[in-house]
Amino acid sequence: MRIDAYLFFPGNTREAMDSYQAAFGGELTVTTRGEVDPSAEGAERDDVIDAALVGEDTRIRASDRADATPAPQHRVAPSIVGLEDAELRALFDQLGAGGSTVVALEKQFWGDTFGTLTDRFGISWQVNIEAKT
Repeated sequence: MRIDAYLFFPGNTREAMDSYQAAFGGELTVTTRGEVDPSAEGAERDDVIDAALVGEDTRIRASDRADATPAPQHRVAPSIVGLEDAELRALFDQLGAGGSTVVALEKQFWGDTFGTLTDRFGISWQVNIEAKT
């Protein structure tokens, strides 16, 4: 069994997933409605019905969704956890470009360095740099 993060966007899935590919690396595949639905017409042919970004340690899936909003989402936040301080700080900055920092990436009372941000696509992210023991 595996649990994948599946994100919904208001028509800008391809842009968001290209941005995440630049941040995380990995292979991105995108399927549009027009590729699989012969009845799709006009602009709906370009709607992303499934995008998958798969890397060594990353798996993110997404699609366009009519009821998605560009407003920041706060119910679920993908969490990035690791030991590589410089790498995770750079990732925090890259994901945060054009978005907003919610909690600065700083050492926390439990010993790890932790921060949260909302990216320019309205997705909330957590980054936790584990304290080396």
